[in-house]
Amino acid sequence: MKIFVTVKQVPDTSGTVAVNPDGTLDRASMQTIINPDDMNAVEAALTLKDELGCKVVAFTMGPPPAEGMLRELMAMGVDEGVLITAREFGGSDTYATSQIIAAAIDTYGVEPEDIILAGRQAIDGDTAQVGPQIAEKLHLPQVTYAGEIKKDGDVLTVKRILEDGYMTVKVHTPCMITCIKELNAPRYMNVGGIFSCYEMPVVTMTYDTLKDHPLIDKSTIGLLGSPTNILTSFTPPQKGAGMMLPGDGKETTDRLAGILAAKHII
Repeated sequence: MKIFVTVKQVPDTSGTVAVNPDGTLDRASMQTIINPDDMNAVEAALTLKDELGCKVVAFTMGPPPAEGMLRELMAMGVDEGVLITAREFGGSDTYATSQIIAAAIDTYGVEPEDIILAGRQAIDGDTAQVGPQIAEKLHLPQVTYAGEIKKDGDVLTVKRILEDGYMTVKVHTPCMITCIKELNAPRYMNVGGIFSCYEMPVVTMTYDTLKDHPLIDKSTIGLLGSPTNILTSFTPPQKGAGMMLPGDGKETTDRLAGILAAKHII
C-alpha cells in the first residue's frame, strides 16, 4: 500500500508578491514556504503510515530548488519524493497542473489499496481545484474537506467539515482525499530524519519522462495550454490603523454615525 501526497511550494504571503510581465508569479524572487493545507495532508499520510506501515510518497511540481522542500518532508517521515520539473510545465494553471501531476502519479503506479492526499487549497491561488481535478483525470472517487480519516481494509471513513455541519462519507480505495487544517497538527522534523533525508531518493520526472502519457500534450500543459488568463496581479494595500471611540451608549453611536456619514458610507 502507498499513500501519495501532493505538495506545493507557495510564496510567503507575509512578504511582497512579485509578478512577471505575463501575469504569472515571479517565484524565483520570493521567499517560499510549504503550503499549509498540504502539511495537514502530509501529517495525515504519516499518521496512516504509523498505523499501517505503508509507504508515503510526496509529489511536487516546480523548479529544481523544490527538491529542498521534499527533503524537509523526508525529515518528517516521508519515504520518497518525486519532483516534477520542466520548462514545458512552467506557467500551468490548475487545469494544466492537474494534467501533469495526474500523469506523474499514474506513471509511478496506482494500486487498489493506494490513497492520494492533498491539501484543500493553496494559499497562492485559493482555488481548491487541483486535488479534485487529479481525481477526475485518474477516474478516482474523491472526498473533500476531510476533518477526520479512518481506514478499515479498502474502505475509508471520512468526516467532512462543512460550513453548516458535518458529513460522514465512506469511500473505497484507490481514492483522493483533500485535507483541511482541522484534521491534525503537523509534526516537526526530527534530528534522525534531518540527517537521513539527504540519503533518501528523490525521483525527478521531466517532460521527456511524461511526454508519452495520454494526459500530456503541449496544447494542454504550461502557459499556452492553460485556459485561465490572469488580467492583473498585485500586492493588496496595507490596511490603515483603526479608530477607537471611547465611551458607550447613544453618545458613541451618534459620533460613529457622524463619522460614517462624513465619509459617505451611510
